[in-house]
This record gives sequence, C-alpha cells and structure tokens, in this order.
Amino acid sequence: MKVVEINSLVLAYLGDTVYENYVRRFLINQGIAHVDELQKQAIKFVSAKSQAFYLQKMIDENFLSEEELVIVKRARNYKTTSHPKSCDIVTYKYATGLEALIGYLDLSEEKNRISEIMNFILEDNVC
Repeated sequence: MKVVEINSLVLAYLGDTVYENYVRRFLINQGIAHVDELQKQAIKFVSAKSQAFYLQKMIDENFLSEEELVIVKRARNYKTTSHPKSCDIVTYKYATGLEALIGYLDLSEEKNRISEIMNFILEDNVC
C-alpha cells in the first residue's frame, strides 16, 4: 500500500505521536526540568486549537507544498462527527490535518521536512 492511500485518521494517529515527541524534546532542550511545567508548556503546542493555529499560519505563509496541502485537505475533509469537547469541529479537523501531514511525512521517510515544519512551529516559542 502506498503511503498516500493510507486512511487520513491513521496518518493523524501516527502524526500525533511524532508531533508530540518533537514538542517534548524541544521543551526538554529548553531546560525545563519539572514534569508539571513540561506538561503545561506542551499544551501550548499539542492542543487542537494550537495545532489548528500553526497549520493556518503555514497555509497563510505558503509554507506547505501542493502535495502537502492535498494531504492536509484530505484529512481535514474526512467525514467525522466526533471531536473533543474542548474545541469545535473545524478546529479539530485542522488539527487532524496537521497530524496527518506529519504522519504522512514520517511514513514517507521525510524526516528533514518534518524538522522544517516543527522548526516553523517552535521557532518563535522559546520558553
């Protein structure tokens, strides 16, 4: 099976873990030594609201390739009626789009591109 044929929610499932791992490593490298503070800071990046914000920023700044936008839109448009109570369905779908993109890039062995995306997200957020 080609990576592009994998279910968008499956890509997002993987992307969620890759994304959170980058965020956790970033925060640890910032010198945060307490788990409670790490968790508090991580929320700024891993919440659906934050992920949707960063995805929209990348779209607005034309940071994503056409191929990447296809993956994002496919995941964003995936039919689902469930979402966390902490956000609306549109925000959740944008967050899912970002996670699916990260999952797609991970399975495609595009580690450098994941780093570029994560640097875009994390660059202005030194704690």
